[in-house]
Amino acid sequence: MPRKAKEKKEGDEKSAVKEPRKAEEKKKHVSAAPEIKAPEPVSKAADDDFVPEIPAEYADAGTGESKKTERYFEAVGRRKTAIARVRMYTRSGDVTINGRKYGEYFPTIDLQKTVEDALQKMKLWGRFRVSVKVSGGGVHAQAEAIRHGLARCLIKFNPDFRKRLKRVGFLKRDPRAKERKKFGLKKARRAPQWAKR
Repeated sequence: MPRKAKEKKEGDEKSAVKEPRKAEEKKKHVSAAPEIKAPEPVSKAADDDFVPEIPAEYADAGTGESKKTERYFEAVGRRKTAIARVRMYTRSGDVTINGRKYGEYFPTIDLQKTVEDALQKMKLWGRFRVSVKVSGGGVHAQAEAIRHGLARCLIKFNPDFRKRLKRVGFLKRDPRAKERKKFGLKKARRAPQWAKR
């Protein structure tokens, strides 16, 4: 019998030792919640005065580099059935589309403006050399696919540009496309002309 009494005492000592440890563990797990800052409202005046921040590693990237070691950011832009693979090089230069200057490839000012939009919005036009391979779709869809790809490249270059580009709508892949024709109808929804007799 004395042995059983000793075992109980040892068990009581163990439980007494465990209780302070549990209290210490609970203290360790309690931590203060991080403060969340509310987004600041942005006015149009602030949008016009915007000066892009160029990371220091790319600031002087165009001096004396060979083509082999030239750094670039790549993205794919899409619109309708047009697909554009856009490469944005960190040194300044011109925009080439399928090996031709973009002024030759897109002769109208509207299409040229569409291609420039993303870079113009960030006030970086002329800051990068852009190379594009585009296929499929018509000229308008191709121009919008290039704009979509350029906007994605700019975000890879500097993630802070995302907010401004998203607000303008350059990051959205426009899902609108031609609806398929249905049998029994002339087009997607155009029914044949109804005749009374």
